[in-house]
Amino acid sequence: MKLTRFFFGLCLAALLATCARHPRPTRLSIFDVVINHVTLVDVRTGQLTPNQVVAISKGKIVEVQEADKDSYAAKQYVNGNGRFLIPGLWDMHVHFRGGDSLAAANKKSLALYLAHGITTVRDAGGDLTPQIFEWRKEMVAGRLPGPRIFTSGPKIDGPGATWPGSLEVETPAQVRHAIETLKGMHVDYVKLYDSKISGPAYLEAIRQAQRRGLKTTGHMPYTVTLAESIRAGLDATEHLYYVLKACSGKEDSLTAVARASQGTAKPLGLFALLPAVNSTYDPAAAANIFALMAKRHVAAVPTLAIGKTLTELAETNHDRDSLLNYIDPKIQATYRRRALSAQQQSAEARAFSHQLETRFMSLVAPMHTAGVLILAGSDSGPFNSYVYPGASLQQELGLLVQAGLTPLEALQTATINGAQFMGVADHTAAIAPGKDADLVLLTANPLDNIANIKKIDAVISRGKAYPAASLANLLRAVRNK
Repeated sequence: MKLTRFFFGLCLAALLATCARHPRPTRLSIFDVVINHVTLVDVRTGQLTPNQVVAISKGKIVEVQEADKDSYAAKQYVNGNGRFLIPGLWDMHVHFRGGDSLAAANKKSLALYLAHGITTVRDAGGDLTPQIFEWRKEMVAGRLPGPRIFTSGPKIDGPGATWPGSLEVETPAQVRHAIETLKGMHVDYVKLYDSKISGPAYLEAIRQAQRRGLKTTGHMPYTVTLAESIRAGLDATEHLYYVLKACSGKEDSLTAVARASQGTAKPLGLFALLPAVNSTYDPAAAANIFALMAKRHVAAVPTLAIGKTLTELAETNHDRDSLLNYIDPKIQATYRRRALSAQQQSAEARAFSHQLETRFMSLVAPMHTAGVLILAGSDSGPFNSYVYPGASLQQELGLLVQAGLTPLEALQTATINGAQFMGVADHTAAIAPGKDADLVLLTANPLDNIANIKKIDAVISRGKAYPAASLANLLRAVRNK
């Protein structure tokens, strides 16, 4: 009897030793996507965690653990060996616009965003809102590859607005009706524009939107100050023209000049006053407005890439740009109009544009240091010449690093910062169980060099993996014939 127990004990010990040497059997669950032996990049801390496995089902990350502990069955396997996994990138300023005649052309750009690792975009106002809502339905149903879209719907502006489809407001009643209209459309936030809107209507729109729980962002008429807008409840400012005005030691005087000119034959606005704004830059005023923005949690979207592209438009020939092959000819036609205008600028105007872009670059690092939330946005879309969907966001991150951010900080502007601003950080922009499976697999570490975000091996969007070959097919499908 004792001898039998002895042999049973030996067999049990041998069995346990065998189990310790080999992974457990394949699980019964079959995951949609499994990425194995990958290095995770934590975009909050910069920590790298090598040799991990990420399992995805129904559009969500369901497991993250050290590789080789278990075997995983999956519909799609993605090799992560020697690769780096980051959350999908966000472009926080794009445009879908041009009316029905450009709707199909705009739709093609969705593939370009995805192929460049952009899994979420924020549409900053246009006249294709019904189409955007339809695209979102198609993407959720799995019929259309493309990024998630947050949209403002139509812009709010004054009478005689520059952009078609804008909601034109002048009186408090008109402002209230416009905000209620946007609320009824279920837009994600409110975009304000400054071509015709009055200062009082602008501030009233901010207050009305805030009362209805809608975030506000956009341009700003030079008849109000940024501090006034922030105190009214503004949530973000697009581009840096308006931040720069607040950095002027003569901001109050310049604002008074703009107000006094309203109703005259030549009302003064942004472009007329920019030289005076730039020449009166005051570091103390800059520090004050940055502190107020940080205190009130007001974000800034620098859009450096479009500034650089448009500043160099007259001296750069874009006819042989490789990405031009993927831009619909109808949108290319909108590019040429702005290029022609740039070529007609005087040498003095071109020189000032270069000075202005240098100034904008100098604002980014101090804003970030002061605690202002920086959001990466490209401003790509029809009429914004040669600012290519997807690639321009990659360019934006490179420029943010040139402006003084670290690669990690630049990545944050295009991942967790966007999610935080849109109020969805609890379920996206991170690699952890329960988060949305919107990811980018890179062949090199982006923390070593931000340019490595261009080295894309696969994109995971809504839980579906698009390896390099699939991304190439997406591009091939929208390439001009």
